[in-house]
Amino acid sequence: MIRIRGRVPRRVLALGLPTAWGAVAITYKMTCPLAQQTGFEARLATSAVFFAVGTGLILHVRKALLRELRQLRQVAGVAQSALLRPLPPRIDGLDIAAAQLSADRGASVGGDLYEVVATEHGVRAVMGDVRGHGLAAISTAAAVLGSFREAVHDEAELDSVLRRLERAHARHLRERARTEPSVAEEFVTVLLLEIREDGALYALNCGHPWPYLLSGPRVDPLTRADPLPPLGPFPLPPHLPPMPCGHLLPGETLVLHTDGAEDARDAHGRFFSLSTALAKAADQPPQSLLGSVFTALLRHVPGAPKDDIALLVLRNGRSQRRPPGARGDDISGSAARARPATTHPQPTTHL
Repeated sequence: MIRIRGRVPRRVLALGLPTAWGAVAITYKMTCPLAQQTGFEARLATSAVFFAVGTGLILHVRKALLRELRQLRQVAGVAQSALLRPLPPRIDGLDIAAAQLSADRGASVGGDLYEVVATEHGVRAVMGDVRGHGLAAISTAAAVLGSFREAVHDEAELDSVLRRLERAHARHLRERARTEPSVAEEFVTVLLLEIREDGALYALNCGHPWPYLLSGPRVDPLTRADPLPPLGPFPLPPHLPPMPCGHLLPGETLVLHTDGAEDARDAHGRFFSLSTALAKAADQPPQSLLGSVFTALLRHVPGAPKDDIALLVLRNGRSQRRPPGARGDDISGSAARARPATTHPQPTTHL
């Protein structure tokens, strides 16, 4: 009842003012002797009255539209914050920074998704990219993220987390298929990471670009292994062991990204070199690193980006001894960075 009472005066005022102005104009035209005359001065006065009434109506409508727009933006901001929640600057010894740029004008989120959660199994992170962008992509991203935020605490194994995401995505597509026949073609790329207390890294990748590992001045892909297919077109294989990717040593940084970052082109059609931008900003704190990379990307692209772009930075800020057999203990050079790989990696650009 309080809600209704609060709205009634607004609606009465919104309708009452234009009605009153219209009544003034009609009353003037019908009853004022000056409005009945045909001379220049009379016509000028009548025009001035109607101009004033018209201006008042336009200003009133504009004010009402701006008020509605502010309310819609507030609602959208709350919804978008619930989808991509602001990450704390530090989680379980890892320094965190994340940013997202939507290809849709006026939207602060799109089809890209990310999250970092500290669990009893280690710090778990997800980076994903829904095919396309807009409201449909946002709803799919929300379904996958919601499932991830529960599964990372419930499931002891990373492969079980991924299977939960697959089931959540499939349910979401079935619900949308009732009104959207083309939804069957939708898919989402997903990268899952688990960083344990000793820095041990495990990953599961469904069609997503591999993150970059920043170690000192070096910038390398975490691995060049073939990813699994994206979630949607094909079921996950029965055997799904997480891929060991060495250790994230103290001071090292992982940069997760969506393919929109490396697909961005300049006016001559040249792709943005994310690895070069990361190398130039590798010594900066995570938040400053993000700012430098996005600045370089926006300078590279003429106008607005054509695809959603998301970056997530994870830097190991823990002070601990290196685990036995970690990089730099007994080996050096490229062998020290050896990770599971294939000589013919599959492309991970799907959008």
